Amino acid sequence: MTSAQVDPIAIDAGEDGQALTVVAPRRPLRWVAVAAIAVVLAFAAYAVATNPNFQWPVVGQYLFSPVVLSGFLMTLWLTAVAMVIGIILGVILAVMRLSENFVISGAATAYLWFFRGTPVLVQLIFWYNLAALFPRYWVGIPFFGPTFFEGSFNDIITPYTAAILCLGLNEGAYMAEIIRGGLSSVDSGQKDAARALGMRGGQALWRIILPQSMRFIIPPTGNQTIGMLKNTSIVSIVALADLLYAVQTIYSRTFQTIPLLLVAVFWYLFATTILSIIQARIEKFFSRGYDQNAAMHAIEEPPQQS
Repeated sequence: MTSAQVDPIAIDAGEDGQALTVVAPRRPLRWVAVAAIAVVLAFAAYAVATNPNFQWPVVGQYLFSPVVLSGFLMTLWLTAVAMVIGIILGVILAVMRLSENFVISGAATAYLWFFRGTPVLVQLIFWYNLAALFPRYWVGIPFFGPTFFEGSFNDIITPYTAAILCLGLNEGAYMAEIIRGGLSSVDSGQKDAARALGMRGGQALWRIILPQSMRFIIPPTGNQTIGMLKNTSIVSIVALADLLYAVQTIYSRTFQTIPLLLVAVFWYLFATTILSIIQARIEKFFSRGYDQNAAMHAIEEPPQQS
């Protein structure tokens, strides 16, 4: 007897020909949760709309202020530069971690241990005060060689360079683990096939291993980019004119703290929304081949004969 197609509403009972009605399960707690969420959202919307302390006219006044927009652009620039440094360092450190040479892998492990084990704020203050540890720098042949030129670290370590060093080097440690996980996810047979084709280790990495690991690397990298955008706010500690520092300079004069913070919140949310859309597009691009393969292999099983 050939198995009959199951109707979503009625199921053939078999011998007596009677149909059994399928009743959807009742989920009263789901509707309780929906009602609770609706009440909370309504209360929040009412409070935001009617509370005069939000000072929405002030928010509109400073939303497109040149000072705020300049700080927002600085935030975007810091995010981009730090992520570029972090990704480059991450690739290098990930390859070092996977090395069979214990000195190379140990050096990468020590780097990750230090930068992942200390707070970002502490690292920022450390780099900003590097001149207290090394007042002068020099370039030349080490130990007994001549010195070509030298100078003061105070001329190099500005708030901007301290922020770039802190954010970029710290991000490199986290990106290294993300990239290492992506590289490890590629089947070892791909590496064997690359060697069989006569590819060297570097060629196999760039042409075979890394492209296949991108669909595992992209999602956490997108999350790290969004996190980096928010982490740039710590540079206001060293008086670098990012978005948070821009609104702080304004409300320190006007004492309109809440509306100026809302301005910063708006631009942070705007940037993270755009980054989330870009991340989704990139994920779709790198997973398109795998989605097609999954669809081709999802073949319906033929009906079983009894």
